[in-house]
Order: sequence, then C-alpha cells, then structure tokens
Amino acid sequence: MRLLHTSDWHLGRSFHGVGMLDAQRAFIDQLVAAVSRHHVDVVLIAGDVYDRALPGVDVVHLLDDALVRLTSAGAKVVLTSGNHDSAIRLGFAARLLERGGVHLRTRLESLDQPLLLPLGQDAAGKESVAAIYGIPWLEPRLVAEQLGVDTASHFEVTRAATALIRQDIERREASSVVHSVVLAHTFASGGISSDSERDLSIGGVGAVPLDLFDSFSYTALGHLHGRQSLSPQVRYSGSPLAYSFSEARHQKGAWLVDIGPDGVGAIEEVLWEAPRALAVLRGSLSDLVESPQHEWAEAAYCQITLTDAQRPARAMDRLRARFPHTLVLGFDPEGGTAAPAATYSSRLAEAPDDLSVCCGFLEHVRGRVPDDAEKAALAAALENVRLLEGSR
Repeated sequence: MRLLHTSDWHLGRSFHGVGMLDAQRAFIDQLVAAVSRHHVDVVLIAGDVYDRALPGVDVVHLLDDALVRLTSAGAKVVLTSGNHDSAIRLGFAARLLERGGVHLRTRLESLDQPLLLPLGQDAAGKESVAAIYGIPWLEPRLVAEQLGVDTASHFEVTRAATALIRQDIERREASSVVHSVVLAHTFASGGISSDSERDLSIGGVGAVPLDLFDSFSYTALGHLHGRQSLSPQVRYSGSPLAYSFSEARHQKGAWLVDIGPDGVGAIEEVLWEAPRALAVLRGSLSDLVESPQHEWAEAAYCQITLTDAQRPARAMDRLRARFPHTLVLGFDPEGGTAAPAATYSSRLAEAPDDLSVCCGFLEHVRGRVPDDAEKAALAAALENVRLLEGSR
C-alpha cells in the first residue's frame, strides 16, 4: 500500500497581496498526476487545508474539485483540520463523504476511529492492517476537559489524544497485526519553523515532545511549512507552495510512504514544481538594476533590501523596471551617516526656519536629505504660501 503525505495546503491564501488560487490549482494538477503516476492508495492531508475558517466560494470549489479528482484517480483521502480551518465547517457531511472515499477527522470523537485497510499476511503468517488515525487541531482551552486533562496545554491534550489512539491499537492487536499511521497538526520539538506559520503559543510553550509519537509506525505531521524529517518515522511534509520569503530555499514536496504486511518500507520524496521562484536580494540600487548576476530573479517574486547610504529616489519604480514582481522593499543603509542622537521632535523645535522644517521632515521619512532641486521646489512652495497669505 502506498500513502502520500501532504499538509498545509492553505487554499485561499495570498502572498504579499498576490492571489495564489491559480498556483494552488496548478499544485492540485501536480498532486493528481503524482497519485496516478505512483499508484497512490491514500492521500493524507495533515491539517490547514484552508487558510481561514470562512473560505471563499471559489476556494471551497477548488477543494471540492481536488477531492473528486483524487478519488477518481483511485485514492482514498484522509484529512484532518488544522488551526486555520473551522473544524465544524470542514467536517460537514463527514459520514456521507466517507462512502466516497474521503475520510474527515475533525472531531474529538473520531480521533481513535481509524480508517482500516487490509495489508495481507506478515512474515509470521498473521493478518495485518494499516490503521490510519487523524488527530484534529487541538485547542487546549476548548478540549482539555473533554480529554480529561487538568492542564490546558498542547503537551497535555496531545498526550491524552495519542493515549486514546494507543488504547485502540492495543484492542485491535488482539486479532491482527496493526501498523499505525497518525496524522497530527502540531509543533513537534525538533521541527524548524518559518515565518508563515502562526505560533501555537507564545514563547514556543506549545511545542510537544517527539516521543509522544514513538510507538506509531508513521506520523504525518502538519503545521510547519518546511519538509523535514524529525526521525525516520516522524516527518513534516511542509506546504506545497511557499507562503513567505523565509521559504525561498525550500524544495516543496511530499512524502511517499510504502507500508506492507511487515510495516513501513521505503519512504521517498515527491517534489512539486514552483509556479514562480522566490528571490531575496540585497545590495545597492545600482548593483541590483545593472548586475548580470541577478538575471535569474527577473521573473521571480522578489524581496529586496537596499543598502545605499541614502534612500534612493523612486526606488521601487526603478527596481520594478527590472524585477516587475518585486513585492517587498526594505532599507538597511551600509556606511551611511549615523542617525543623530537628538529625537526628530527636538530637532524640529531647533529648526531655524520653515525651509529647514520641511527639509528635516523629508530626511526623517525618506532616510536621505533633499537634493538641490528638491530644496528649490520647497523654497518656491513656501514663498508662494507667503505671497498668498500677504494678499489676504
């Protein structure tokens, strides 16, 4: 049997104001093709299928289309809710959808109710099954009482949830060999985070220890957007698309997991092609717009930091002439004059005349002093104001 571990689709998300729905449709195309090409039996989606609790109609249609295409390609789907999803809305019609091969795990009551798939006899001649469990996103304050824990923390509620799953596995092992697969949307200790995930709790307190998942055959984690292995059997698939510039170096993909009568076998990566590269550039304006070494970034989404000693005029316009998809522009002067010790308000109070006030304001908001032409324009504007005041 072959599983494909994915997570964090974040359907409906934008990237610095750019809509990503077309890119997400392209990912779905790649996913369906991979299911057919690799003969995938079950697609796992470990939370955050949507980017918000109230997704738009077009976003809901995209998920509907994806589920129809995946099941038509011969795969079952096991999907859990993440912290971005509304568990109630995502779990609507779960029992009905199960008849079509889509298994939603969005309620506490279903976390110890696995999808059972026969695997045949193991080497000892015993019947074995794959038991796929889904732990929905657990908000500690909301589920602690229902799970019977006194402390509302991510660790305690996750420990209680995994204990329920272990109890169910033990019951089933009386009649067959159980190879357990668990989906969970959480921050497991040892995972490397990126800017586009939201903290599970302040100060990282929400991280759960890795050994909570030790006894399972495979744990398919979601929440962190970088694909990574915390142990051979505990992995994050990461998001299928980059949702922050901190993910510029990520190679997006998923994990292809083979599981048979004797347990988990080969685990291989499946890579997704990015619709547009990400570029994080830094340098002076002249270097960035002239140097041939940046040609590769001309078609990329760009985050650019200018290091000019003074903030260049029309910087964004000049950059976009070469890098039309520049989305973020910052300034970090190198070798510029040190910022004056006095505050802006105190310098304003000491300005000798109106022209100095105007020039000081421009310097304060732009990070560079006005040039001669700008000073002349300001002086002319001030003189016109004086003339108008004098004629009243």
